[in-house]
Amino acid sequence: MIMSATNFVSIIFVSAFLALCDARLNRLLFQKHGTLGEPSGVMFEKLPSDQWFEQKLDHFNIEEPRTWKQRYFVNSTWYKHGGPIFLMIGGEGEASAKWMVEGTWLDYAHNHNALAVQVEHRFYGKSHPLSDLSVESLQYLSAEQALADLAYFITSMNTLYSLPAHTKWIAFGGSYPGALAAWLRYKYPHLVHGAMSASGPLRAVVDFPEYFGVVADALATVSTECVKAVQTATHTISKMLKSPSDAKYLTEQFKLCTPLDINNAKDVSSFVESLADNIAGVVQYNKDNRESSNHITIDDLCALLMDKKQDPVARYAAVNDLILSKEKKKNPCVDYKYEKMIEDMKNTSWDSEMANGGKE
Repeated sequence: MIMSATNFVSIIFVSAFLALCDARLNRLLFQKHGTLGEPSGVMFEKLPSDQWFEQKLDHFNIEEPRTWKQRYFVNSTWYKHGGPIFLMIGGEGEASAKWMVEGTWLDYAHNHNALAVQVEHRFYGKSHPLSDLSVESLQYLSAEQALADLAYFITSMNTLYSLPAHTKWIAFGGSYPGALAAWLRYKYPHLVHGAMSASGPLRAVVDFPEYFGVVADALATVSTECVKAVQTATHTISKMLKSPSDAKYLTEQFKLCTPLDINNAKDVSSFVESLADNIAGVVQYNKDNRESSNHITIDDLCALLMDKKQDPVARYAAVNDLILSKEKKKNPCVDYKYEKMIEDMKNTSWDSEMANGGKE
């Protein structure tokens, strides 16, 4: 089936939005138990230095003259003239030079005498197209612009490195960058010879409850009883959210920073989401959690959820307690307030916490 240009643009725009929503979850929720993070090897004293490329601000407006400095890294250890170029695509977070000395993609680079290059995504890490993160600035944050960044980068590098005309560029990416890798090959086949897309979410869906089916399948690898425990607790909590006295119990049991108002629909949704993402985040990074030393796994969750000494809601609260216990602050609590999240989002400074993979 041939994809129309209109559908293609629509999909990459929505997918950029979804990646940003996912970044917010990573910063606000998944930070409680870590993310995939960086490689953890021992060769870090040989990290390549930052390099900078003059990138266009808007690839689709010929009257826009502004440019900005985009960060990239290069590892030429195994490169032989005429070999391929392996391009690791940055995603919704800061790029790391550690990926230039460790990773399976470098084994491939070694085997094929490739030049390894990593490009940081616009509006992440140190790649700041504009001075702030205002709505006006973020109009330039899209998958379409990111793909054009890569195409312009490839064309420029071919000249900068005096690469032979037959040089083959191979794109690498996982998750959102995985989608970018596939789309880069699709949209710019004259520049990109191949792409390795790992878990690339090519089907862009704004409301995606199906992911929790994946979460349930993961928990079921430990025991179906674990899945049933979550379902029972969720069903019970949904009924409790109709009673002010039960809401007070939930406030205490789940260590909420402020009392839960069951008449505030946005706060209730945020509270329920925080509980669900306690589990979803652990599933996403189960047993491959380099960024955090907490190493909470689905085995840990299910051990608590299947503890018959407590009722289902208390077991669910025990999961919340486990994650809170790993936070590096005194008397941690769940800050679920919707307005607090909006307040944080309003900070448009690059120095804000939300700038580190949260606001965008």
